[in-house]
Amino acid sequence: MISTLEEVALHQQNIEKIELLGQLCPKLKILYLQNNLIGKIQNLHKLKELEYLNMAVNNVTKLQNLQRCESLKKLDLTINFIGKAGLLTVESLRANIHLEELFLLGNPCTDWHGYRHYVVAKLPQLKKLVGRVLGFGIGDSEGLG
Repeated sequence: MISTLEEVALHQQNIEKIELLGQLCPKLKILYLQNNLIGKIQNLHKLKELEYLNMAVNNVTKLQNLQRCESLKKLDLTINFIGKAGLLTVESLRANIHLEELFLLGNPCTDWHGYRHYVVAKLPQLKKLVGRVLGFGIGDSEGLG
């Protein structure tokens, strides 16, 4: 039954908008939406058990509408369009008290010198922040604790 699914992979489907997942699959724990055309994080507020959301390689510009995903532990937004202005929305994730890992590698915001300090100050619950690539392909992904 679709309503009992805990993991769904919808990558590379040319999806532009998240619509019915929260209603159809309320028990989701893992959701793969990478490599689509999604521009806005939305309609996931009913996913109270969601622990991992992968939205890498999409068109996301802001961190939004995840406050009610109470179990979220890991959020991957690698290679999106989150700029400096979009980074200001990171504070919306403060309500996600279980969020331990945030991936922002390949987003324009990681070019801003103070982005790491800003994110860590706004999200003290984080244990891992992966951002821009440094040097020979090594990311600045050290633990924060």
